[in-house]
Amino acid sequence: MQTSFLKITAATAALCFSTLAIAQQTYSVSGTVKDKKNGELLIGVSVKVSEDPTINVVANEYGFYSLSLPEGNYTLIISYPGYQDFEQQIKVDQNIKVDLPLLPAETVAKAIDEVVITGIKKDKNLTSAQMGAETLSIKNIEKLPVLFGEKDVMKTIQLLPGIKSSGEGSSGFSVRGGATDQNLILLDEAPVYNASHLLGFFSTFNSDALKDASIIKGNSPAQYGGRLSSVLDVKMKDGNNKDYNVNGGIGLISSRLSVEGPIQKEKSSFIVSGRRTYADLFLKTNKDYKDNKLYFYDLNLKANYQINENNRIYLSGYFGRDVLGLGDTFNTDWGNTTATLRWNSIISSKLFSNTSFIYSNYDYKISLKNDDTVFDLNSKIRDWNLKQDFTWFAGNKHSVRFGLQSIYHTLTPSSASGTTVSSFARNPRYSWENAVYINDDYKATEKLTINYGARLSMFSVLGGDTFNTYENGVLTESKFLEKGKFGKTYVNIEPRISANYRINEVSSVKGGYSRNTQNLHLLSNSNSGNPTDQWIGSSYTVKPEIADQISLGYSRNFNNNNYELNAEIYYKDMKNQIDFKNGAQIGFDTGADVESELLFGKGRAYGLELIAKKKSGKLTGWISYTLSKTERKIDGINNNEWYNARMDKTHDLSIVATYQLNPKWSFSGLFVYSTGNAVTFPTGKYELNGQTIFQYSNRNADRMPAYHRMDLSATYEPSSNKRFRGSWTFGIYNLYGRENAYTINFEDNPDRPGTTRAMQTSLFRWVPNITYNFKF
Repeated sequence: MQTSFLKITAATAALCFSTLAIAQQTYSVSGTVKDKKNGELLIGVSVKVSEDPTINVVANEYGFYSLSLPEGNYTLIISYPGYQDFEQQIKVDQNIKVDLPLLPAETVAKAIDEVVITGIKKDKNLTSAQMGAETLSIKNIEKLPVLFGEKDVMKTIQLLPGIKSSGEGSSGFSVRGGATDQNLILLDEAPVYNASHLLGFFSTFNSDALKDASIIKGNSPAQYGGRLSSVLDVKMKDGNNKDYNVNGGIGLISSRLSVEGPIQKEKSSFIVSGRRTYADLFLKTNKDYKDNKLYFYDLNLKANYQINENNRIYLSGYFGRDVLGLGDTFNTDWGNTTATLRWNSIISSKLFSNTSFIYSNYDYKISLKNDDTVFDLNSKIRDWNLKQDFTWFAGNKHSVRFGLQSIYHTLTPSSASGTTVSSFARNPRYSWENAVYINDDYKATEKLTINYGARLSMFSVLGGDTFNTYENGVLTESKFLEKGKFGKTYVNIEPRISANYRINEVSSVKGGYSRNTQNLHLLSNSNSGNPTDQWIGSSYTVKPEIADQISLGYSRNFNNNNYELNAEIYYKDMKNQIDFKNGAQIGFDTGADVESELLFGKGRAYGLELIAKKKSGKLTGWISYTLSKTERKIDGINNNEWYNARMDKTHDLSIVATYQLNPKWSFSGLFVYSTGNAVTFPTGKYELNGQTIFQYSNRNADRMPAYHRMDLSATYEPSSNKRFRGSWTFGIYNLYGRENAYTINFEDNPDRPGTTRAMQTSLFRWVPNITYNFKF
C-alpha cells in the first residue's frame, strides 16, 4: 500500500513538473523600432506588453529590442516622445521577429483636423535607474534662441542643472565641478577633442545632421569611460531610406545644407550635411581687410547598407576646420577629423553585437611672419580605436551590456620652429588604453530597478621618447624608452551602481555611486579653452585622475505626468588633480618639459540640482537651478589649503520657455544667471626697470561680476505645399544689453598716476539674427 502511494505521488509530481515546465517555456520576441516615415532607427523606445504591465523593455541605441513571453496572444504597446503610440497584435508560439514602425506625432496631426497624442512616455524619470541623465530633443533645440541664430546642442546642455558654461559664447562646459577636458564628447562613438568653432562661439555639431544627443553627469554605465565628469553622446542621422530630402538654412553669418536619401530604397541610405560661415566675404569689401581670413566649415557624411535582416554596416565621418588669418603676418587653423566604421549584427533573438573601428584626429597650426622673422607652432592628438560591444537581453528582468575597447593614442606636444625663437621639436608620445566592462540593467521588482556594473581600465605608456619624473617640479629621474617598449602601466577598476525605487505612481527616489578614471589631460590656463591648449597623457609624473561620486535623487510628476520635478544632490571626491604652479612658464618660446610646471593634489565638488519641466500644452519649458561648490587642494598652491577651482560658481539659474501661438507662429525665450567665475586679481604692485609688476595672493580668491542675460526668438512657418516647407526665425541675443565681463585686465591709471584701474572687456551687447530655413 505504501509502495503504491509512493508511485502515485512520484507520478503526480512528475506530471506537475512536466506541466510546469511547459507552462514556463518562453519564446523570444525581438526586432527593431523605426521611424515609419524615413526609416531611421529609434533609440530608447519603450516596448510594453498589455497583458503583463510588469514587462517593459527599452530598445538600445541601435533600435534593437528583445523580450521573452510564454505561448499565447499578446498586444505590444510601443511609445516614444514625439511619436504616436502604436499597438501591435502578436501570436507567440515560437521565437519571432517583429519590426515596429512608429509615425511622428506631427505627421498624425496633419493627417486629421484634430488629434490628441496620448500615452507618450513621460514618466521615464520615475522608472529609469540612470541618474544625472538628460536626452535632448533635436526638434526642441531648433526653437531655442541662441547666439547668431545657430541651433546648438552644446549651448542647450548648458541650460541644464549641474552643467555650467565656461564663458560668454563658449561651447566649453563644466559638469559637477569638473574641468572642460573631463567631459567625454562622442560623435557616432568617435571622441571629439575640441568641440568648438571660432574660439567657442559655435560648436562642431551641425544639428541638421543629428538624430539624438544625451548627456550623463558622472553616473554613466560601464560601457563609457575615460573621463571623470560626463558623457555627451551624439549620434548622427542614418539618412532617409524611403525618399530624398533637402533641408538647410541661410543666416546672417552662416549657412548650411543637408541632403539625404536612399541609395537602394529601404535597404541603404546616405546623408551629407555641410555648414560654412562667411564673415570673411564681408571683410573683402574693405581693402584694408581683404586679405584677412575668418571662417569655419564642417562636413558630416554617413551611409549605411543592410546586408540582410540581421546585419547592417555604417560608415560615418566628420571633417571640420577653423581658419583665422591677418594677411601674411598671422595665420592659424585647427580642426577635427573623425571616422567610424560600424557593423551591427543580430546574433540571436537575445544577443546583439556592435563592432566599431574608429579614427579621431585633432590638430592646430600657428604661423607668424614679420619681415625676416618666422615662427611656426603645431600640435596634434590622434586615436585609432577598436570597440566590441554586446547587448544580451537575458529575459525581461535583465539587459546585460558587456564588451571591450582598445585605443592607440599618438600625442604630439607643441613643437616650434622659426627665426625668433630656438626651434624645438617634440617627439610624439604613444600610449595604449584598454578596457573591459560589463553592466546589467536589472528590474528587481515592479518598483525597484538597479543598474550596476564595473569597468577595468588599463593605460600603458609606450616608448619612443625620454620620460622625466618630477616631484613638486624638481627633476628626480630621466629615462629613455625605446619605441615599441612598454613603460609604466596604470590599472584601475571602476565599479558603478545606481538604483531607482518607485514609491508610487507619481514619485520615486534614486541613489548611485560611480568611480571614473581619466588618462588624457588638457593643460589650459583659461576658463573657456583655446585651440592651442595642450593634451598630455598619463606618464611617470602625471598619474590618472580618479573621481568617486555619490548622488541621491527624488522625482515627482504632476497632472498626468505633464509636469515633472527632479532634484539631485551629489558629492564628488577627486584625486590626482592637475594645476600649474605659481609663476609657471608656459609660453611657446621654450622647449622646456611642461610637466615640470605642474603640481598635483585633490579636489572636491558638491551641490544641489533642481529642474522643473512643463512638457505639454502650448507653453512648454523648464526652470533649472544649481547650488554648488568646487575646490582644489594642491601642495604648493595657496599655502596647501583648499581654494576655489576656476569653474566654481555658487549659483546657476536657467529659465527656458517655448510658446506655440498657432500653427504658424511660435515664440521662445530664455534667461540665465550665474555667479561669476573664480579668478585671481592683483593685490599690490611695484615698479621694476620702469615697468609695473603686479603682485597676486591666494589662487582664485576673487570673482568676476555675476553673469546674466535674456534672449528671445520668434519662428514663422507660412503655409506650405506638400513637398516644400520654409520658415523664418527672428531673434535677439542679450535683449536688455547687459555688458557681461569677458575679461578684466589691470593697468596703471594714466589719469591718476600711482593708482590702478580695471578694464573690462565685453563681447556681445545686442546681437540680432534672422535665419531662413527650408526643407523639401
